[in-house]
Formats: sequence, C-alpha cells, structure tokens
Amino acid sequence: MTKHYRKLERMYSRAPVNDFFRPSLSVGGGRAEVRIAVRPEFFHAASAVHGAVYFKAMDDAAFFAANSLVQKFFVLTVGFNVYLTRPVSEGEMKAVGQVVHQSRRLLLAEAELFDSQGRQIARGNGSFMLSNIRLDAEIGYC
Repeated sequence: MTKHYRKLERMYSRAPVNDFFRPSLSVGGGRAEVRIAVRPEFFHAASAVHGAVYFKAMDDAAFFAANSLVQKFFVLTVGFNVYLTRPVSEGEMKAVGQVVHQSRRLLLAEAELFDSQGRQIARGNGSFMLSNIRLDAEIGYC
C-alpha cells in the first residue's frame, strides 16, 4: 500500500492547478493531509484567505483519503459541504481528511482545516465515487 500512497502524492504534485497553490500532500490508509502556506494572492478584499482555498485544501485531503483506499481507479468528488469557522491571513493551513464510510462504489470522507496555531478554521464532508479512469502513468500515477 505504501507504494500506492507515494504514487498518489506524485500524481497530486504534478497536477497543473497545484503550480499556483503550491500545496504538499501526505497520504496514508484512509487518511490524507494537505498543507498550503498562506499567501496574499489567496486573499479576498478583507485581507483573509478566500473560501475557495479552504475548499481546495479540504476537498483534496478528503479526496486523497478516499483514493488511498482505491488502487485501480481515480475517484471523483460528487459533492462537498464546507463550513467556514474562522478567517486566516497568515501562516499555514493544514487540512486533514479521513474516510468515514466505504461501500463498493461510494466513499464518504470528512475534513478539518486548521491554522498554524492548531485552531479549526473550517470543516467539511464529501462524497466520492469510483470513476472509469484508471490510475496509471497517463494521469501521473507513477
């Protein structure tokens, strides 16, 4: 399984969207962590991180927690609920995702987002389904 986790991490780091956000990912069995350093480019008009970055961090953490349990296919986010609980404007954001339910084609995962002081700044939950997209070198899984 460890080989699968490292391949998921490499696939994530190669995704073009991550050139802008510059996150890091750590994957384990049914769990994943995403870290993103806060930068002014993420701010809305009130000088705090926009909710879109909160969503990205939590969706990525929950998604990779889910895909850590699936070795042959890429999972897809079907839905994701976000609850913003505190603004952040400095330091690092850490999202922790964990699978809470798995059936044959559906996985449910929760995510929490923390600031550098360990305070929760958001939480969310998502549903993920197996796709027909194979995990292979063509999509960066190598």
